[in-house]
This record gives sequence, structure tokens and C-alpha cells, in this order.
Amino acid sequence: MRWTAAFEFPVDEQPFTSVALGHPHEYAIGAGRIQSGDGLDVSIGQFEEQLATSQVPHSTALHTRLDSRPYLVGPIARLNLNFRELPPAVRVVLDTLPTPTPTHNMFHSVVARAVEVLLAVREAHRLLLDYESPAAPAVPAHPVAGTAIGATEAPRGLLWLRFEVDSRGVLRHARIVPPTSQNQGRCEEDLRASLERFGLGRSDAELARHAERVVRNYDPCIPCAAHFLRLRVTRRPHRSSQNSLT
Repeated sequence: MRWTAAFEFPVDEQPFTSVALGHPHEYAIGAGRIQSGDGLDVSIGQFEEQLATSQVPHSTALHTRLDSRPYLVGPIARLNLNFRELPPAVRVVLDTLPTPTPTHNMFHSVVARAVEVLLAVREAHRLLLDYESPAAPAVPAHPVAGTAIGATEAPRGLLWLRFEVDSRGVLRHARIVPPTSQNQGRCEEDLRASLERFGLGRSDAELARHAERVVRNYDPCIPCAAHFLRLRVTRRPHRSSQNSLT
């Protein structure tokens, strides 16, 4: 945590709304209510009432919005909303870091990930110490018709799902809203603002590298795994730039 917090970060504060699970007695990962930095506090069953998912013309990716605006899920959103519920041994280290909490600089995401790695290691240790072998490895399952709704915090952010099954246990309908689609609109906003602040007059290579850094704040894997970034730069005679990112 201290090593990552000592990195030299770009100064890039941006307004955004954090959304994550919240729980009054723990750093929420697998249980809680859906909360936001703007005061949203609803059960996981109310997700579809509060957050609208739609297709956008310029992308095959779905976008999810809260009050018609993009929002952030993931490590920074979780830490912004839940840092007070961190175990004391983790919180005491967090309080010594030079990076602020809460933060609205997405380049601090590597620090938030480091905080959650320490949290995960300590939680794994606790579970191993407290483990007791169950009487049986599984319990019998008897299918019934119904609808199940769930939410958890995946590494990339809030993952919401709804499954409908019939009396035979056959899945009839499923809807999954992954964190990637929830972050899509916020990431696009961030790219535009961050590149303008970085300076559109820089070289194509510099602009592409900075854009990849921005995207890695949301998903460290996708720039390499999907080779997603195609940067087109149109340079006008007066040397200003206009970027198109896909």
C-alpha cells in the first residue's frame, strides 16, 4: 500500500458518483445494499428501478446510468464509500498514506487495489484459522419455480444478476449486469476529460499511452487482452487536435 501510494500520479480530479454495496458492519463484498455517494440506498432487488441500462449508437457495449448520468463502480468506488468499515489493521495503514480517501482521481485506483489486496489476505487468514469441516460437503437441492436476485462486488466492481427458473430447475431467463458495462460511460467521460487535460497537441504515441493508462484505472487487463484501443487523430493547421477513441 505504501509503495503504490508513493507513485507519481497525474493531477486529474474529476467529478463522478461512486456506487457500491454497503454494509453497516463490514467492508461490503458479498452482502449489503446498493449505495452511492449521492445518497442512493436501496436493496439489491431495486437495482432495475434505479439504474437504467441501454444500448448506445456508437458502441456494442451496454451503458448503465444512475439519474441519467454515468457512475463509477470498482475499487475506488468501494473505498470511497466503505473505508470506514475496513478492519482496524488495514484502516490504520490507509490513514498514513499520502493519497486522500475519498478520492476523485482515478489514477489512485492502484492504491485502492493494494488496500483490497491487504484486506483479502487478512480475510483469507481469518477464514483459515476459523475453518471447521462441515458434516457433509453439500446439501440436497430440490428445485422450485421462482426468481433469484443477487449482487456481489467483483474485482472490477458491482456485479448484479437475476435468474428465473421453472419447477424443474430449468433456467428460463437470465440477466447479468457486469461492472464493465456499468463503468463504460464513466470511462468514456474520463478519456475525453483526461486527454484534454493531458494536451491534445502531444504525439499520437503519447496520447495512446495516456489513454491506455486511463482505461487501466478501470480494468487493468482489457488494454492488453482485447487490444481495444484504436486512436485516430486529426490534426488541424493551427496544430490543435481532435481525437476519436473506440
